[in-house]
Amino acid sequence: MVEDVTDLYREFGSDRLPPGQRRTDRFPVLSKGETPSCDPEEWRFEVFGAVDRRLEYDLEEFRDLPATTQQQDFHCVTGWSRFDCAFTGVPFPEIEERAGVDDDAVHVLFHALDGYTTDLPRSDCSRGEVLFAYGLDGEDLPADHGGPVRVVTPHKYAYKGAKWVTGVEFLTEPERGYWEKRGYSGTANPWREERYS
Repeated sequence: MVEDVTDLYREFGSDRLPPGQRRTDRFPVLSKGETPSCDPEEWRFEVFGAVDRRLEYDLEEFRDLPATTQQQDFHCVTGWSRFDCAFTGVPFPEIEERAGVDDDAVHVLFHALDGYTTDLPRSDCSRGEVLFAYGLDGEDLPADHGGPVRVVTPHKYAYKGAKWVTGVEFLTEPERGYWEKRGYSGTANPWREERYS
């Protein structure tokens, strides 16, 4: 069963398509560099930082965690949006609960296989629509879109959703990620066009 969460835009604006965006049925591939090679047998996902239990999963273990399939919209900071993406993955709150996150953990830093990082306040991540996704439109997530696992953040510009994610770090103080250090917005709200800091 697919859960439709495309109406989450109502929290942020009156239109499903954020201002300054154009809708496309294509799914362009944009990354900071080349698609890294990843052996699924070697992939590991770690949860660490301000947590009670440090966690580590291989891909099979990760895909055995409780998961959901959601119909979401995807907004790229470069100005395009793709509606009705069916992402399958593990909701962020599932990982939080398993790790036992400390009360003073107020920030999250996502880590990726290619060295990419991106950050968000924990309050922006602790919602069921933020997924560690391994499926797209009924298939395994393609490598050029971040497979085997990427983060999806339908209420933020997509650079907040790390491709090829290998871990999530819970922090007691903010730490800027790759694009945030280069002038991109830390909040990245598409309905406010928060593209740059």
